[in-house]
Amino acid sequence: MILAEMPPDQYAGTAELAKQIKAPRNYLGKLLQRLADEGLLESQRGKGGGFRLARPPERITIYDVVEPLDRVSRWEGCLLGRSRCSDEAPCPVHVRWAKVRAVYLEFLRTTTLDELVAQRRESPSCRS
Repeated sequence: MILAEMPPDQYAGTAELAKQIKAPRNYLGKLLQRLADEGLLESQRGKGGGFRLARPPERITIYDVVEPLDRVSRWEGCLLGRSRCSDEAPCPVHVRWAKVRAVYLEFLRTTTLDELVAQRRESPSCRS
């Protein structure tokens, strides 16, 4: 969220971001680097360097951010890990999981970072 609220020509350092979100610096650095490797972020070394979004926040979905880290695309398969789970040969949780998965993935794929920023600005309880 912090990167989505920054001017597009500005970079934020890992230490600064870690402090703001109260996350371990090394762990956050690895996550940010992975997102940069995926082309979601740009990184710059040296003074004034750090990370910034590689494209405007209205063109980045939550799915874009979550997928490289959590690989939610693998959820397209069977929740129980069966290789032959389908509508024709469902596992015990197939129908219920398919509904939950569809709604969740749709939310991730259609919600953009700029929408989250706008919601945060409108709702004081989201600012902490």
